Amino acid sequence: MHDFRQKRKYYKMKIVKKTIDLGDGRTITIETGKLAKQADGAVEVRMGNTMLLATVCSAKEAGEGVDFMPLQVEYKERYSAFGRFPGGFTRREGRASDYEILTSRLVDRALRPLFPDNYHADTFVNVMLFSTDGVDIPDALAGLAASAALAVSDIPFNGPISEVRVARVDGQFRVNPTFEELERADMDIMVGATYDNIMMVEGEMNEVSEADLLAAMKFAHDAIKVQCKAQMELAEEVGSTVKREYCHEVNDEELRKDVWAKCYDEAYAIARSGNTNKHARGEAFEAIVDKYLAAMDPEEADAKKALVKRYYHDVEKEAMRRCILDEGKRLDGRTTTQIRPIWCEVDYIPGPHGSSVFTRGETQSLSTVTLGTKLDEKIVDDVLNQGHDRFLLHYNFPPFSTGEAKASRGVGRREIGHGNLANRALKSMIPDNYPYAIRIVSDILESNGSSSMATVCAGTLALMDAGVKIKKPVSGIAMGLITDKDNVKFAVLSDILGDEDHLGDMDFKVTGTKDGITATQMDIKVDGLSYEVLEQALNQAKEGRMHILGKILDTIPEPREDFKPHVPRIEVLDIPKDMIGAVIGPGGKIIQGIQEETKAIVTIDEIDGVGHVEIAAPNRESIDAALARIKGIVAIPEVGETYTGKVKSILAFGAFVEFMPGKDGLLHISEISWNRLETMEDSGLKEGDEVTVKLLEIDPKTGKFRLSMKELTPRPEGMPERSERRPNNGGHHNNNRPRRDNREKRD
Repeated sequence: MHDFRQKRKYYKMKIVKKTIDLGDGRTITIETGKLAKQADGAVEVRMGNTMLLATVCSAKEAGEGVDFMPLQVEYKERYSAFGRFPGGFTRREGRASDYEILTSRLVDRALRPLFPDNYHADTFVNVMLFSTDGVDIPDALAGLAASAALAVSDIPFNGPISEVRVARVDGQFRVNPTFEELERADMDIMVGATYDNIMMVEGEMNEVSEADLLAAMKFAHDAIKVQCKAQMELAEEVGSTVKREYCHEVNDEELRKDVWAKCYDEAYAIARSGNTNKHARGEAFEAIVDKYLAAMDPEEADAKKALVKRYYHDVEKEAMRRCILDEGKRLDGRTTTQIRPIWCEVDYIPGPHGSSVFTRGETQSLSTVTLGTKLDEKIVDDVLNQGHDRFLLHYNFPPFSTGEAKASRGVGRREIGHGNLANRALKSMIPDNYPYAIRIVSDILESNGSSSMATVCAGTLALMDAGVKIKKPVSGIAMGLITDKDNVKFAVLSDILGDEDHLGDMDFKVTGTKDGITATQMDIKVDGLSYEVLEQALNQAKEGRMHILGKILDTIPEPREDFKPHVPRIEVLDIPKDMIGAVIGPGGKIIQGIQEETKAIVTIDEIDGVGHVEIAAPNRESIDAALARIKGIVAIPEVGETYTGKVKSILAFGAFVEFMPGKDGLLHISEISWNRLETMEDSGLKEGDEVTVKLLEIDPKTGKFRLSMKELTPRPEGMPERSERRPNNGGHHNNNRPRRDNREKRD
């Protein structure tokens, strides 16, 4: 055992703390040696009242036959961190939320390329949120915490790294902004980097320029360098700069040289053949290694098959890369800037409210749009994020899209990550205060290249086919990079193939409108990538995006003028805040009655001190009927106006009439007819009758309403005007007799 393992018993008990000054009065502290001391590495990271614990454990030996890095990153948030109970019957944390999965992916993508290529031990990184106050955003600290845990461990790792969020708030870049600041930002990106190089970028923005994105990346890297330096000092003080010894690969150098000598030329010939068929090209590459194995002694071939395939993978990778760097020729024969053939079609299937097919080369997305009401919103109940989502984008990647013979096993991290990128690309283009809930579903039917960017393009087409008046159409493209060993010679590739992604040095996805970038995601797999290369990739991506956008607009130049016949119609009405209760009614009685009678769906929310009412129905008649009912409830009765209402009840001295929804007034017996009525039976009125009445008076103290029918009929000749007659006694038992007669009768 290495002496570091002996020292660790002491260092695990030693508490070491480092403080990072963000330069604006805020600090981040990293502390190790106090918690989770049996893990290979553990740190607490605090910023204000936000506290995360990161641990890392790695097996001592690699699993048999494992020739990759089996890394798993888990980010979890405890509801108790924000003083909340989890939802559901069990009242405990369950499966990871989309937010937790996306944060885990951000950390994984920055860490994974930095483990040694020959390190294959199972490695688990866990980052847990234990405290937050809803001010600072914890996911910006997860990458720092994970890297610091690796730094204080003996696990081989070519770091450290850190991640920061950069937002542009009021025109100024801000590192790790608060939730409140982020709401005012027009750019929100997460950047992961080592001290020397950027490794990962992901974010969304409001149509910013390529230059602005590059400036934000540089700003983030400056902040990351400070955090990496603090981790180096922490590792030095803990004594973890010497890492464990391991041997996870057994190599045969003679065999490696033989595979290269006998296979490289054939692999290079296929790489430059320009075969556009992914599967045919793959079979040709496989035939080379099969031929090599067939020439070996059967027992030797069986024993060394795994080694031969590993060495041949390197041969194939180098052949493809040299073909591009030396001849500028890609696997399918394209130049570095050439986009594969594109065809699009909208209104492809009749059932959804909008649909499209977008095909670029061997990548194809069939996307649909469904428009719904407020009741179709997604309820979000994460630890810090609670509310509703009205714009959803779901991405599905079935195995048949790549020709694999296996069953679909539900939605995985990849589907959530790719769907989130497409969601970020499109959501800012949805009209402000749009009344509909929108769901886009992208089913990938073929895949060889970026299916997330195909989803963005197909989603744009389907939205316009559905009649959604998006602000601007959005397109997306995936860029790649091939460099030589010294990073001197390089080639930026537009619209990369799956093999170019797998065997290349960069996967850089960019989406945007004609006026700027809306979302981006970048993963870099090599060290020493300059900002000049990134700038070229961004500018080349813009040219590709504009080309693809032209194909989209050739298919459908603008959103449809109207929705399709089977789309539910929605009307929006704002009412005074104090009328919300009147529309809902006691126990929801009024609003439920409106929905039952009109067959419309009615929802009410208080937004900015106003009652926001949405009425949805499949036809105009139902919407108009519901609107009339609601307007009647919220309308203010006016003295002198005429109303049509229903008799609700009959008493000895008159009838109560509902002359407006929820508003009853007294129709006194003396106000029914100009002729004197002895009893209500003489009036002929009965409950349920529809009558037309005039509002005579609203009592200023009680708010009660006094109605009249006779005022709407001609007055008999010789009868004095109302103003000439003596007022009645409180509206009861008037019968047009003088007040003195009433007193005499009582006497």
